[in-house]
Amino acid sequence: MESDDRELYSVGEVAERLGLHVRTVRNYVRDGRLKAVRIGKQYRISRADFEALTGGAEAEEPAAAKAPRVRHVEVSSIVQIESVGPEAASRLSTLVTAGVQAVRDTPESLRIQVVHDRERARMKIVILGGAGDTAAVLNMIDSVLGPENGLLSTEGRESDHA
Repeated sequence: MESDDRELYSVGEVAERLGLHVRTVRNYVRDGRLKAVRIGKQYRISRADFEALTGGAEAEEPAAAKAPRVRHVEVSSIVQIESVGPEAASRLSTLVTAGVQAVRDTPESLRIQVVHDRERARMKIVILGGAGDTAAVLNMIDSVLGPENGLLSTEGRESDHA
């Protein structure tokens, strides 16, 4: 786009600035979410109407020259562990919640919820957070539950043989 001092934008220019498809912007116009003037066969959007849609003054640079957006990634994981008695569940819960503090190297929120069902000897660990932090927690759980650690070796196994 040539300059920012123009007062009218095409649907294509608005779509480019907002990172939307042209059809989406046309639908905004048709639905009344974006005011536009029809000139011939094309819609034109005033700067004021564009700013009303976006909630503020437009940036000075075209979309291509703007700094890239920071992409937010959140992972939801549920780890289900069978044959876990109350003592092992308590130990594992403590290890996971304490270990979460050690693996966090980003300011993003990492949420953990641990639930143990005594009747079914089943434990679920729900993890919500960034991909890297979640992967670190999953690796920690995998290493803690390994056969060489013996955390679950005796407790809760009786139900497997019943």
